Amino acid sequence: MMRNLRLSSLIPAGLVVETIAESEGMIAVTTRSGAPSRPCPLCRRVSSRVHSRYVRRVSDLPCTGTKVELHLVARRFICDAPFCRRRIFAERFEDGVVAERSRRTSRLECIVHHLGLALGGRPAAAFAKRLMVPVSNDTLLRVVRRRACLRTDPLKVVGVDDWAWRRNHRYGTIVCDLERRRIVTLLPDREIATVEAWLADHPEIETVSRDRGGGYGEATAGALPHAIQVADRWHLMENASAAFLDAVRKSMRIIRAAIGATTINPDLLTYAEKLQYEGYLRREETNAAIMKLATAGVPIKEIVRRTGHSRKLVRQVIRGQRTDIFRVRQTSLEAWLPFLDGQWVSGCRNASELWRRLKTKGFRGRPGVVSEWARRRRRAEQASDQQLHKVPSARTIARLMTTARDHLGKADTVTIAAIEVGVPMLVEARSLIDRFHSMIRKKGADDLELWIAAASRSLVASFANGIVRDHAAVRAAITEPWSNGQTEGQITKIKLVKRQMYGRGKIDLLQARLIGVA
Repeated sequence: MMRNLRLSSLIPAGLVVETIAESEGMIAVTTRSGAPSRPCPLCRRVSSRVHSRYVRRVSDLPCTGTKVELHLVARRFICDAPFCRRRIFAERFEDGVVAERSRRTSRLECIVHHLGLALGGRPAAAFAKRLMVPVSNDTLLRVVRRRACLRTDPLKVVGVDDWAWRRNHRYGTIVCDLERRRIVTLLPDREIATVEAWLADHPEIETVSRDRGGGYGEATAGALPHAIQVADRWHLMENASAAFLDAVRKSMRIIRAAIGATTINPDLLTYAEKLQYEGYLRREETNAAIMKLATAGVPIKEIVRRTGHSRKLVRQVIRGQRTDIFRVRQTSLEAWLPFLDGQWVSGCRNASELWRRLKTKGFRGRPGVVSEWARRRRRAEQASDQQLHKVPSARTIARLMTTARDHLGKADTVTIAAIEVGVPMLVEARSLIDRFHSMIRKKGADDLELWIAAASRSLVASFANGIVRDHAAVRAAITEPWSNGQTEGQITKIKLVKRQMYGRGKIDLLQARLIGVA
């Protein structure tokens, strides 16, 4: 094995190999520096006078699954400068070889650092053991803290938001560089004074993206009055949707009354539903003509002759089987519905018993068909008896009113159509929210003042008043390209790192793992 080793792959550049020894589970490489002289670390005068030598034991990267230890023969030099206080100094190696007083080579230190950044303490220690790089979890965290450095690049556009140390109890503040898409710093709290002090130390900032809370806006106005404040677009759209939900909640009494009405506006239906509704109106005219003759005592055969309709259709109308608005598919129970209705009215409500009675009459269907009919019949009776008590929740109504009509079921379509007819103010509020969302998506701020004027007289007036109070930041959110979306993404990264450390990481360790590599 020793003959097959490549020396250049075992040692860092700049060192000269003297001997290689292999023991159980480790390769020991004795090396020295190839430079004949070294500068004094105090006066920087170069000296070649060697006082003595000693051996430094330094861990290096493993080779083929085996630990590698470098025995560095370090020299002590005599400084010849007459006024230098240091007469004897130890040899310093290049930064790319091994740092002063370090027990790991620079390339191994880099691996340890990145393991600590990616995995934290104990997970990184367990993984390093598999890589034949034995290092403790405390050492990993010390390396991460020692090699951490804060960003010093000039800032122009920053995003500010809060993040939770412990939800509903303690919060911190994150500041991100939106141009370079990375974290700048973490602040221990979200107090106005803390954020304002940090912003005051960076007067070069031109744009601050923030949420719609008043704290960060006040801090930015106090520290950087010249900076452009940009409200977060996602929060604007979410607040608009919440305002519409609040308007629905305020209108629930009127909605309950409106849902009880059966009048349907065809203009509010989809194209396919309009076709079915027009067919329903034509059927109603036919039904009215047939029922008028039947009420006058005209026999079914004579009604068929006078109207030209089939005997089956006339019989269905007389039996009340053509009163549905949206037609449903026929089932094997169609011929047995009169018998089932009679049994139901007489008090037989058990589906199995109904199926047995139908079977004696010649019914060939399965019991599940009768069970489904009985279940639907019970629901229909409950709906007719408790119609006003079964009104959907405000959140459900808000969702249905903002969903494309083609994606709604027939029952939901009828309900929403009744609400739109009975509560026109809610339709106006929905239209205003749609206009506001469209302004944000299309970046069209020209209609903002007109929208505020219209919204101030509607059910979303409180939301419009909030837009007026933060008018400049809202307009900037519509026109400027910046938003706090990537700041929210960095907060997700903070949550991941905190969970890796089981929530025990202090702010210096969080900054070291999040802000970057030294």
